[in-house]
Amino acid sequence: MDWLTRMNQVLDYIEEHLDQEIDYKELAKIAYCSDFHFSRMFASLSGISLSEYIRRRRLTRAAFDLQRTDIRILEVANTYGYESADSFSRAFIKTHGIKPSECRHEGVPLKAFPKISFQLTIKGDTEMEYRIEHVEFEITLAGKGETVSTNRAFKIIPTLWSKGKKNGFMQELIDMSWKNPKCTLEGVLGVCGKEAAIMEEEFTYFMGVRYDGEPREGMETVVIPPSTWAVFPNVREAWKRLYTEWVPTSGYELANLPCIECYYGPGHKPRHELWVPIVTP
Repeated sequence: MDWLTRMNQVLDYIEEHLDQEIDYKELAKIAYCSDFHFSRMFASLSGISLSEYIRRRRLTRAAFDLQRTDIRILEVANTYGYESADSFSRAFIKTHGIKPSECRHEGVPLKAFPKISFQLTIKGDTEMEYRIEHVEFEITLAGKGETVSTNRAFKIIPTLWSKGKKNGFMQELIDMSWKNPKCTLEGVLGVCGKEAAIMEEEFTYFMGVRYDGEPREGMETVVIPPSTWAVFPNVREAWKRLYTEWVPTSGYELANLPCIECYYGPGHKPRHELWVPIVTP
């Protein structure tokens, strides 16, 4: 399958550039994936974040270099992107459990993290409900953004909504919303990354509503252009299966826009939809 081939080409590119600066945008380009989605897709398919995978592969290669040659430790550190011997030593100890100088001793145990490869696994025994929505006009959202750790997003985001209910921010959003509904992308929304962030350690989670007036004091805006969306009725379930099951078999590509979580719709009705931006390849 094309997506499988492209993701394995990404892994080949990483291997060829471990001793160079790796352009994360180039990785997304090779994968034919948008900047908004590439790192999350990589982590979903591999079970490890992109930056952590590259770090482990570099430190594995560094250990081989130190064992096989008499190259100075600082030179090896610089080769794999570390500016000082101290920062390299800390990373090396964290991965291998010993100092770089000690790995040259015979019989010292080390850890090797091999290059991974993506293979086809049969899934999809449980159907995924979805619908396609076309939003043919620009939407402006007003609200506030919070920095979220990618690895802890499923824990942090619910606490942000709970905090918003307690401090009145949620009610403020509700009071601003649903003045003139234009489409089903309405209500209280969570934008997963208001701008593209190819480095996936953190992203900005924006909580807001469609609002055509001037944003209130302390609020910012996000503009969503006309676009097409695949809409899934269960946010958490959709996130778990989006990149590993739906995208590879759907025939769609992900558009260069953030995903949007819908939690309350017109009439204050509870809603838990995930809107995923798509294009036809």
